[in-house]
Amino acid sequence: MEALLLEYLPILIFLGVAIALSLVFVGAAWLIARQNPDPEKLSAYECGFDAFGDSRRQFDVRFYLVSILFIIFDLEVAFLFPWAVALGDIGIFGFWSMVIFLGILTVGFIYEWKKGALEWE
Repeated sequence: MEALLLEYLPILIFLGVAIALSLVFVGAAWLIARQNPDPEKLSAYECGFDAFGDSRRQFDVRFYLVSILFIIFDLEVAFLFPWAVALGDIGIFGFWSMVIFLGILTVGFIYEWKKGALEWE
C-alpha cells in the first residue's frame, strides 16, 4: 500500500509547487501594481456597454443554437484525440462506435445549419 501511495508523491509535489507559484505571482502582482481604481474600471462590463433590462428576459434562439454548435465541436475534439491514439487497441468495435458518435454529431450540425445558426445578421 505504501508503494502505491508513493507513486502519487510527484503529483502532490507538482500541485504544491503550482499552488505556491500561483500565490506568489498573484501576491506580487497585487503588491507591485498600482492600485488606481476609478468609476470606469469598477463599472459593470458587458459587451462594451452597461447592462440593460431584466436579466430574466428571453434571449434570441440563435444564442442557444450557437452554444449547441460549440458543444458539438467541443465534444468532437475532446473525444477524437484519445480515440485516434487508442484506435489500434480498441479495434473495429471502437471504430464503429466513433462512427456512430460522429453520425449523431453530424445530425446536430445539420439541425443547426437548417435553423440558420451559421448565418448571423
